[in-house]
Amino acid sequence: MSVIQKFSQGWLRPALFFGNNPISLAGGAITTASGVTMISYWLAELSGHLSDNPYLGIIFFLILPVLFLLGLALIPIGVLIRRRKLQKAGQIPAEFPKVDLNDPIFRHGLDIVLVATIVNFLVVATASYHGAEYMDSPQFCGRSCHVMAPEYTAYQIGDHSHVPCVECHIGTGAQAYFSAKVNGTKQLIEVSMHPFAPLAPKIVPNYPTPIPSPVTSLRPARYTCEACHTPRRFDGDKFFVKSEFADDEKNTESQTVLILHLGGVDSFSNYVGIHGVHLGHIEYVATDTSRTTIPWVERQNADGSFTVYSSLPAGSGVPEGQRRVMDCIDCHNRAAHTFVTPEDGINQAMASGLISPDLPWIHKESLQLLKATYSSQEQARAEIPQELTNFYRQSNPDVLASKASQVQAAGKELVTLYTQNVFPFMKVTWGTHPNNIGHMSYPGCFRCHDGNHTAKDGSSIPQDCSVCHNLLAVEEAKPKVLSDLGIQPQSVGAAF
Repeated sequence: MSVIQKFSQGWLRPALFFGNNPISLAGGAITTASGVTMISYWLAELSGHLSDNPYLGIIFFLILPVLFLLGLALIPIGVLIRRRKLQKAGQIPAEFPKVDLNDPIFRHGLDIVLVATIVNFLVVATASYHGAEYMDSPQFCGRSCHVMAPEYTAYQIGDHSHVPCVECHIGTGAQAYFSAKVNGTKQLIEVSMHPFAPLAPKIVPNYPTPIPSPVTSLRPARYTCEACHTPRRFDGDKFFVKSEFADDEKNTESQTVLILHLGGVDSFSNYVGIHGVHLGHIEYVATDTSRTTIPWVERQNADGSFTVYSSLPAGSGVPEGQRRVMDCIDCHNRAAHTFVTPEDGINQAMASGLISPDLPWIHKESLQLLKATYSSQEQARAEIPQELTNFYRQSNPDVLASKASQVQAAGKELVTLYTQNVFPFMKVTWGTHPNNIGHMSYPGCFRCHDGNHTAKDGSSIPQDCSVCHNLLAVEEAKPKVLSDLGIQPQSVGAAF
């Protein structure tokens, strides 16, 4: 007996006989329909004729591939079920219906089955690749899941908007990828079960509002930030100008000018400046989940010894909490998702001309409008421009008549500032996510540089301003240092 005959009698005949059942036929139909639909979508994608809808990716890269695999699984399931039923009833034939390979119609059928099998393998492989690729895209992370709207909005306008989310939130390696997908599955369950959470809050999982910063789950900076950045690079000093406007009628402008000592590792291998000092081996213990309260710091000295600085009473020892080696994200904790304060947002907008400083009282009124309570972004979009117009209509109608376009532009920019930083449905408001860079709006540097962290020898973590920067002017109107350098305030007013 030839190999073809053995295959025909041992496998082909039984498969065709048992495969003639509703379940297997339904599986074939589901697989065919899903496969044809996915292939059509991929061809349309190649041609560029697609809508920019994030949910299309969920349908064509996640749902349809699952249906495709489900259809494939139903085919052998139907075969096994029919075989078991016929076996129990004693109706399995001694000899299965003959398969005549000399029959050209049957041979064409086998050719179709063979081609379909090859196509199925290609479809599964392509769907798996596209599915994984889509799940790693910023569109999937930010647009498909509405609860990520605050983070995605900040990401789009940030300096890292060209960096895919997975570069930081997953990093490299199979273990990191697996952990991220497990965590993502948990989040998917929480979002899916959200409508039922109020019915059984202690049983049904639900996502938190606001979504907390992934402080503990982010991988160390050497696996994320340092894929693009070189911490040891010597950056030297940075000229820094910040414009501010007063709450008076003329919106009096002033500038703070300073030199930031960023430093790094200089040509003599010395660790200097802000970056350099913190490149050394420093460990700390934070007693809260946001790493804002840091009562204990340990620094490794150049000779290999260690110095412990603590703000706790003498003899307290190492406090309980998360112990961690300091790296980039301990200060740059909002590198890709920065939310500004209303004060900084308005000052930047006025310095860059998006809100005209020539409008009387615009700084004070803008601050009040941004800090007001709105039930939704839609309400803010409607009320902020309207309230600003009403203010000038009642207090200074001449300004509204002569500078209507500037008032309208100011209202539009205030709406932009609000909708980029406040998301009532996720309970994200001004100050929800602190930024550890600097120390003006949030504790930041003063988490450790507060003068209270002392060592056994009486030394303390320095709080001297000149260690990190030299102040050349502090809230001065038209600082002399800028005129000496030939710099017009408005040309650097937006350099924060």
